Amino acid sequence: MTLESRITRLPRPFDPEQGEEALSSAPWATGAVADLLRGTGGSSPYLKGLIARECDWLEEAAGDMEAALDAVHAGLREVAPDALGSALRQAKRRVALLTALCDLAGAWELEAVTGALTDFADLSVTLALQAAVGHEIRRGKLPGMGADDVRTAGGAAVLAMGKMGAGELNYSSDIDLICLFDETRYDPDDYFEARSALVRATRKMSSMLNDPTGEGYVFRTDLRLRPDPSVTPVIMAMEAAERYYESFGRTWERAAYIKARPSAGDIPAAERFLEALKPFVWRKHLDFAAIQDAHDMRLRIRSHKRLHGPVTLAGHNMKLGRGGIREIEFFTQTRQLIAGGRDPDLRLRGTVEGLRALTAKGWVPEDVSEKLARHYRAHREVEHRIQMVNDTQTHDMPTSEEGLNRIACLMGRDLAKLETEVVDRLTEVHALTEGFFAPDASAPCSEPEVFEDSDLPRRWTTYPCLRSERAQQLWQRVRPEILRRLAATARPEEALAAFDGFLKGLPAGVQLFALFEANPQLADLLVDIVGTSPDLAVYLARNASVLDAVIAGDFWSPWPGRTSLAEDLSRVLEAEPDYERRLDLARRWAKEWHFRAGVHLLRGLMAPEEAGRAYADLAEAVLAAIWPVVQAEFALKHGPPPGRGAVVLGMGSLGAGRLHARSDLDLIVIYDPQDVETSDGRKPLPSRTYYARLTQALVTAMSARMSEGRLYEVDMRLRPSGNQGPVATSWTSFQRYQQEEAWTWEHLALTRARVMAGPRGFAEDVEAFRQELLSVPRDRAKVLSEVAGMLRRIGAAKGGAGPWDAKIGPGRMQEIELMGQAAALISGKPVRQTPRALRAADWLDSGPLVAAYELAWALQIGARLVSDKPLDPDTLGTGGCAFLLRLTGYDTLDALREDLDARTTRAADIIRALLPEGDET
Repeated sequence: MTLESRITRLPRPFDPEQGEEALSSAPWATGAVADLLRGTGGSSPYLKGLIARECDWLEEAAGDMEAALDAVHAGLREVAPDALGSALRQAKRRVALLTALCDLAGAWELEAVTGALTDFADLSVTLALQAAVGHEIRRGKLPGMGADDVRTAGGAAVLAMGKMGAGELNYSSDIDLICLFDETRYDPDDYFEARSALVRATRKMSSMLNDPTGEGYVFRTDLRLRPDPSVTPVIMAMEAAERYYESFGRTWERAAYIKARPSAGDIPAAERFLEALKPFVWRKHLDFAAIQDAHDMRLRIRSHKRLHGPVTLAGHNMKLGRGGIREIEFFTQTRQLIAGGRDPDLRLRGTVEGLRALTAKGWVPEDVSEKLARHYRAHREVEHRIQMVNDTQTHDMPTSEEGLNRIACLMGRDLAKLETEVVDRLTEVHALTEGFFAPDASAPCSEPEVFEDSDLPRRWTTYPCLRSERAQQLWQRVRPEILRRLAATARPEEALAAFDGFLKGLPAGVQLFALFEANPQLADLLVDIVGTSPDLAVYLARNASVLDAVIAGDFWSPWPGRTSLAEDLSRVLEAEPDYERRLDLARRWAKEWHFRAGVHLLRGLMAPEEAGRAYADLAEAVLAAIWPVVQAEFALKHGPPPGRGAVVLGMGSLGAGRLHARSDLDLIVIYDPQDVETSDGRKPLPSRTYYARLTQALVTAMSARMSEGRLYEVDMRLRPSGNQGPVATSWTSFQRYQQEEAWTWEHLALTRARVMAGPRGFAEDVEAFRQELLSVPRDRAKVLSEVAGMLRRIGAAKGGAGPWDAKIGPGRMQEIELMGQAAALISGKPVRQTPRALRAADWLDSGPLVAAYELAWALQIGARLVSDKPLDPDTLGTGGCAFLLRLTGYDTLDALREDLDARTTRAADIIRALLPEGDET
């Protein structure tokens, strides 16, 4: 399509005489194109000069603008290195002219304009770098490099930063570059010689682009974004740069790297460098501390540039001034820094696309993001018109009426209307963004009188979490509100003591205090947790990052279920190639979901039965996702699993789908080698050894304490022959053992078994065998006799239980679960869930047993959430006791205790009436 066919708007000539003179340079122009040249030349002295100088080329370019730019790029690639400087300057004139005309005419959207400028910058840097490095190679100054290494610039790489990195170059932009080289391409003995040559080449590249000649310049080039530019060379070794960022990198440098993009030279090396820098840029936890850093940076820029004051059009800086481009960029980048470590979808370079991604993820309301995106695009167009007048790198609106009228004419607008529109946009941007960086400070909040005599707050400054000045500053801002909420609890002093335990165990405070400042609603949750249980508060202090999950997305949504959880964890693990890092990611992921289940139970969003299912879902999802990862890592050395592979069988409460917050996992691993004797790998193993070691690798992956803690404790004592047998059992041996050697208690345990992970076909075979084995009705008297013997042995081993013990003791959970397993075994219907198995047995009075079991379970899951010690209301605290009462539905602890005793006594009576008495056999 031609330029004329795509014109949607036109500039007006500020100086009609200059406009006619510009048009006279292009006698071929007619109609709307003539009006475009007249308006452009009559308002921009710079563009008027370009029209005169490139009028013949422009005639052909106006027929197909995109093809004309492609031809410019193609022509540059054919230019000899010694003629490149002049060719680049000519190309710059042509690109600048055509881009400006397409912009002013509305033929290209903003993204096409900035994209064309960025593409040309990339090509210019690439060609200039290759020419400069090629010169050093031809002189023999780059050790080990030859003609074939010119294309990758001898390991030198250029990162485009800022607007160039984001593909958003403005019309007269300078380009911010960081130049690095891959030191691994050189022998260590040649390092300094190579670095000296690359420093010369980098300077030559910069001069070729930057230095003005009679033909102009290509791009003003800024190399000062590199680490510590006052003392470092213009090009650095990648390893040295990486060490700098890991040790000394600041928030503004992290923000800068959001837009960083490999632009020229050794692109693969640059990509590897950016990959290595991800942990520096993208923190693994929600980083609300970045807000204050960005706010301070904004204030320093305003102070340095003297940009404080009200919004007025004349002289306003469209980039750095109030409500300007930089405020939108900071708003976007800071939120990306906060959440991008957790969500790779937010790691976008472009400002508008970043805003939209933040909206999609729930971090920015849609109306805010649309307004900011609209204002950003409008601001950029005004910025371009300012720069088009004289090709100056400025963002200031003119101060004179004449200058303002030039801008209005370039935009084809009336000055009064333009002024109103721009001021309104600037004002709205400032209003939308300022509250995020510097929310209005409320009146100072005095500490509650109830705590005036307490010694606890006075010693908080000695705690590790308040060791830094930054942490103390943040704490002083959030402390009054937290104390106010603690004072509002039923027993303030008790809540304060619980909070003191939390604070004392907190290893660092900056991130957490910043999170509370940005999300005051979390203080309620914190107070609820520490007021409910000091034990849970200690857990939170050691794993404060789990609070990230509360404000990241759908924390309060209904529980997603086992399948969705397993798929989510698998996606998380697939994105990380390192095995140990995968295991740590799994731990972090599991803790957040574990915490979510606990909070939902604490806040009444889940009933005890639902929470038990949720904890089981989580454990099963972890096994389903971790098992393939463990196998893949093991196979790297020993080859893939021989035969059909192995399944992981969940036993006990895991198999029944009912866990609490502190449950360990009872597992059995069954493998089927199918007569394959050894594995096929670098270090082959006999099949039996292979699966034994693979099982041990699974146990280690689940239970080893790593930087993010452990996943679960694993118990494998329910496997055939218990601790005396192999840790993994072959499919043939398992079937034979269960059919010929297993004790009755082992068949009782098998009633609750369920495959957690492994090949689907094999899992179906295991379940079919379980169903067939247990479907044969058993002699009731024999089974009940076995159960009686088991209960006597348990009683002898465990001793007497406390009055609040929900699990051990007459009529408590363990006894009722054994009766449920017995009912399933006797009936030949291996139902896993205890209440269902009891109700299906027509030979016992199931109602009282189920009633006792459900109350005991509610008490058990609540007690295990708030403490790892035996339940004792006298030491649990007011909050913990209130939680247990809410969970069980009683008004007082006396009423709860009375009903627990009554229900369990009734259940015990029923069980004792069914079981035979006598000595163990």
